[in-house]
Amino acid sequence: MTDNINIDELRKDLLDYFGTASINASPVAMMNVIEVQKASEEQLVYIAIQNGFDLNNYQKNSFGYTR
Repeated sequence: MTDNINIDELRKDLLDYFGTASINASPVAMMNVIEVQKASEEQLVYIAIQNGFDLNNYQKNSFGYTR
């Protein structure tokens, strides 16, 4: 399922997403950052979906990535 997804870019964007929230010293956001850092590829996809990320933005194509 994750073969066609740019996992590195997805992880970076998720870290940015949760890292921004952690600036306000939110313990939940900090836990989310740690979870994203340790997550497998499948877990990253699940986290992204749960947080409303559009996985189409991370699809690989024959010429490279869509972003």
